[in-house]
Amino acid sequence: MALSLDPEIAEALAPMAGAMADATPPAVGDIAARRAMWEPIIGAAGTAQPVPADVKTSEHCTTTGDGARITMRWYTKDGAAPGPAVLFFHGGGYIFGHIDLFDGPLARYVSASGVPMLSVEYRRAPEHPFPTPLEDAYTALRWLHEHATELGVDTDRIGVMGDSAGGGIAAAVSILARERGGPKIARQILLMPMLDDRTTTPDPHIAPYLLWSYDDSLTAWPALLGEAAGGPDVPATAAPARLEDATGLPPAYIEVGQLDVFRDEDTAYATKLSRAGVPVEFHLHPGAPHEFDSIAFTSDVARRAIADRIRVLKSI
Repeated sequence: MALSLDPEIAEALAPMAGAMADATPPAVGDIAARRAMWEPIIGAAGTAQPVPADVKTSEHCTTTGDGARITMRWYTKDGAAPGPAVLFFHGGGYIFGHIDLFDGPLARYVSASGVPMLSVEYRRAPEHPFPTPLEDAYTALRWLHEHATELGVDTDRIGVMGDSAGGGIAAAVSILARERGGPKIARQILLMPMLDDRTTTPDPHIAPYLLWSYDDSLTAWPALLGEAAGGPDVPATAAPARLEDATGLPPAYIEVGQLDVFRDEDTAYATKLSRAGVPVEFHLHPGAPHEFDSIAFTSDVARRAIADRIRVLKSI
């Protein structure tokens, strides 16, 4: 039997597929076209569901090691008890997206779980290649630990979370924090994470269903890594699939759709962590492409995925 889209996801994707059928996909390397195409889609998906009224936000800034100022947005639920918190990194292939586009999803996570979140406006490639996005993430992790008392956060219960490239950053900052001896990360929540710059050979079984394509990856990784992309000298803090020793990394929750370009690298990463003694919860969702939960949010598979994420957030 051939792979196919989950029927509910196929129904939700139909209008988008029809609109894109006559469009020419951006050429490899065309970052501006990808930003112009995907940022409105992400924004529309984020506001397609109600934004909870019981979540408040506040803006914070911090200075990175190279002197840049980055913005962070703190989401809290009215009346939530002090305790855990999560540092969140948005998706966008390292080349597009910004925190405003993810207000809706983060507010819904916080409202449903009661766990506050700090969303990080990390700098994007190619204007700011590796290691800048990662160092921005690490700076935000340190800031959250340093301001934990005033924010009502238990430093033993700080997690990291992200989707797609943001999942890659969450995995990478977990590795970097281990290398640098802290700050402590209690959990890494990796949603369809982008982990491997070497995923370039198309799988014909999933090619018809891709939302994020192999050409997108062939654009994004060189934007982040330059000529090193795909070569032998890429560190695990840039592409976590390169990791050789996962010992001592935080417990992980990893999920990916079976029709996602990142399927194999995410499956392999879950296995790599498991073999190093890291507790892992892993979900492979049949019939689901990249970012299925944002587009087909009423589907059963999306509801199950969101429920799992909320459960894991509450467990930190």
